[in-house]
Amino acid sequence: MLGRFVAVVLAALQLVSITDAAEPKTQASGQTAGQTWSIAQTWEIDDVPASFRVGFCLLTNGTNQYVAYYNEDHQMVVACRRLDENQWDRVVLPSKVGWDSHNYITMAVDNRGNLHVSGNMHAVPLIYFRTDVPGQIQTLRSAAMTGEDEDRCTYPRFLQDANGNLLYTYRSGGSGNGRRLYNRFDSETGRWHRFLDVPLFDGLGQCNAYPIGPDQGPDGHFHVSWVWRDTPDCATNHDLSYARSVDLKHWETAHGRPLRLPLTPDQTAAVVDPVPSGGGIINSGIRMTFDRGNQPLLAYHKRDANGHMQAYVATPRKDRWLSHAITDWDEPILFAGRGSMPFIGIKVSTPKVVDEKSIVVGFQHQDHGSGRIVLDAETLRPVDRKVTIEREFPPTLSRVRIAFPGMQHRLATDIGASPNADERYVLRWETLGSHHDRRPPDPLPPPSKLQLVRLVRAATRD
Repeated sequence: MLGRFVAVVLAALQLVSITDAAEPKTQASGQTAGQTWSIAQTWEIDDVPASFRVGFCLLTNGTNQYVAYYNEDHQMVVACRRLDENQWDRVVLPSKVGWDSHNYITMAVDNRGNLHVSGNMHAVPLIYFRTDVPGQIQTLRSAAMTGEDEDRCTYPRFLQDANGNLLYTYRSGGSGNGRRLYNRFDSETGRWHRFLDVPLFDGLGQCNAYPIGPDQGPDGHFHVSWVWRDTPDCATNHDLSYARSVDLKHWETAHGRPLRLPLTPDQTAAVVDPVPSGGGIINSGIRMTFDRGNQPLLAYHKRDANGHMQAYVATPRKDRWLSHAITDWDEPILFAGRGSMPFIGIKVSTPKVVDEKSIVVGFQHQDHGSGRIVLDAETLRPVDRKVTIEREFPPTLSRVRIAFPGMQHRLATDIGASPNADERYVLRWETLGSHHDRRPPDPLPPPSKLQLVRLVRAATRD
């Protein structure tokens, strides 16, 4: 079959470890045309743990730049500099991470310039800090939000609604039994209030949702996709679903059918693919982007009728979702477990629209290595077509410098933006992979250098 032919052509000779922000290393069935960004400057910020994976945060806002991370002693730290200076100010916050890869850190700046920081949470009481003086991280103080449903918090995220109001969302409860709550910050009073009167997602005590988004798409709508999970075991994910909204309050299906809040597992109109529990889908394996017609495009994996794991794509067409496999591999991949999972044997990347005719989906597979599959943009079927893929980052960013088995590079892109459109920033460091949120066995690797890298737009090649 064509799917097998394309996948085999694209397969790399060996499996490589990459972060979610990176692209697969193989370029077969396509040619690389230089890179979008080049390294202009690098700062070493601090020593950070290399023994487990956890997310750090970079936020450029106006003339200030903030970095939130855990230092070598696992303490939460916020560092700040002015863009025209090389000197960093630091503040160590009263929060210390263990070995839990869930416990990333996130930040936001409100419309008065105050910094908000939250993180180090996996089913624990809310951890949240806010500055008293804009731009002065030494004034970061622990603060309260609404005071309700804040005893078991996970997955913090700041975002803005359609009117630019600062929002904060988190899961209240645990895996298999949780609700997603949304708060809105009033910068005039400095207080948080509920943005939604009910949770956005509610598993009704039977399961909980693992959403990707909501994110504002090119059509102005907010888009969210998710799976439900019955228990803390990641094998019990099921029912890939999707919804959209113009204001984060009124939600509908991809075909305009209204959905009631909270979004619950009995609202089958939101289902994209009714993958059963144990069907091979995992919450961390869903990727969403938009095609040239601004329609959502989902990539994921699940088992086929023969029990073999396949990569799939789905997009709304007319009155239904078009969903089909883009591989025809004949190997099963079995996974199960609790906590942050290491590589389960398969991963798909976010689909990339490379031209009017072609979409590319990257993959990693325990038997087929890593590569890219070229899809026809209209049919979403694999095609034997050469495409030009421009490398976004210089390959030196992905070079592992710590000589320790299993070490991988990490990148965190800027959730803010430089005032100069021809430059951008990323964080870079190295760690081992996730280890079910437990301390890895000895020996542990030495600490990694957390680096801030300034990139400038590469010169255009003729």
